[in-house]
Amino acid sequence: MKGIMIQGTSSDVGKSLIATALCRAFANEGYRVAPFKSQNMCNYTYQTKSGKDIGRAQGLQAEAAKTTANQWMNPILLKPMAGCQSEVIMLGDHAEVVSGSSYQNDFYQKGLEAIRLSLLKLREEYELLVLEGAGSPVEINLKEKELANMKAAEMADVPVILAADIERGGVFASIIGTLELLSPQERNRVKGIMINKFHGDPELFEEGKRWIEEKTGLPVLAVLPYIGQHGIPVEDSLSDGPEAAHPDIVEDSKYDELSEAMLKHMDWEKLKEIVFSRRKQNEMA
Repeated sequence: MKGIMIQGTSSDVGKSLIATALCRAFANEGYRVAPFKSQNMCNYTYQTKSGKDIGRAQGLQAEAAKTTANQWMNPILLKPMAGCQSEVIMLGDHAEVVSGSSYQNDFYQKGLEAIRLSLLKLREEYELLVLEGAGSPVEINLKEKELANMKAAEMADVPVILAADIERGGVFASIIGTLELLSPQERNRVKGIMINKFHGDPELFEEGKRWIEEKTGLPVLAVLPYIGQHGIPVEDSLSDGPEAAHPDIVEDSKYDELSEAMLKHMDWEKLKEIVFSRRKQNEMA
């Protein structure tokens, strides 16, 4: 299946907004596209027309993709609770309340099966997936049984774009460090980099862009501007801007505005080449 996955060097780098913009961009070009986040941790939910609960971001990304949200787009939703516990929503329905350790030990295989089933279901209806990771893909203490980043990319067999937040500072170290901590197989799956939340003239970052490309051998596909008051709710627990508590109703024009604002600063043709050339390589193998 064709697709692309947006992973981040950390939480709150803007993965959800980038994925939302890409959903609308591909939909505007006529592709049957769906969002996908294998495992989400968030208290903000979106109820599908069939009464299933998924992460709010995936529900809104489905709207951006001009399709109807369903439980296959976010098979695992963890809703944090007091006492280091979480409510597990599996395929849109309440499953259990668990602690972090018991979830890793008891739900990993169930999670894998839910992700596999979801990808099969989405493959029946859609031709392209825009996947979103969670947090960082190199949390060493969690990598053995992680379901949200490289495991999902492997199961869907899609290329990965690494997004980094320049607003926080330390963008060069976060990119190089993340790539260094990936296994060789995971590193080979990363095909490009995006810099997000840039303030000012992107031309001022040309030297930094060249340095990243020379150091990593990967193209910097975008230096995306900081976009305030975009009118689309965010989901990350680290986010404290006005969109964090924004109502779930989004004007459709907001998705076009977001997509247009990002595509202006993105090598869109190169991104599509990464998506579709990989498919051709798989077909020839």
